[in-house]
Amino acid sequence: MKTFVYMVRHGDSPKKGSERSRGLSETGLTDVKRITEILKKEGIQMIVSSPYRRAVLTVEPLAKIIGEEVVIFENLKERVFSSEENRVADKQLMPLLEKSFEDSNYALEGGESNEDCQLRAVAALREIVSTFGGQKIAIGTHGAVMTLMMGYFDEKYYSLEFLHSTTKPDIYRMEFEGERLVAVDRLWPHLEG
Repeated sequence: MKTFVYMVRHGDSPKKGSERSRGLSETGLTDVKRITEILKKEGIQMIVSSPYRRAVLTVEPLAKIIGEEVVIFENLKERVFSSEENRVADKQLMPLLEKSFEDSNYALEGGESNEDCQLRAVAALREIVSTFGGQKIAIGTHGAVMTLMMGYFDEKYYSLEFLHSTTKPDIYRMEFEGERLVAVDRLWPHLEG
């Protein structure tokens, strides 16, 4: 039985606000229209998302078109890089990511390691594939957690290079036979300018 999972990385988001509540920028909202146009041709039957607002907003218009609610999975949230009180500044994020891909158990105080994040997110993805097997499922997601989930099923995606090759937004269609990943196709066109 084939199941198709569409990893839909959220669009551009303002840097201000909490991880959970940040929405999308004007560019992000414009890109959502393009994402919706691409995905509505795919015959998607189920929409799930990270609880973070920017991820939900990215897949919500498609959910409305197909007449479904967005089902929230807490364990699909982005990797927690540090405690909420000590949010990682952009200039600190790159060294943190580099160390994390060198040592999958590396984490800042109050944060998750790549391994911890991957374990919780893959458990959620397995539950989704098991529960909704044979369907086409879109998942509103984030860059790091998407990289870790995809990297679990195929190690070529478990790298900082792959993470940096993705865009905001982005779409990857993963084809599963049972719980085995058999193909990945990128659907989001990378357009400069």
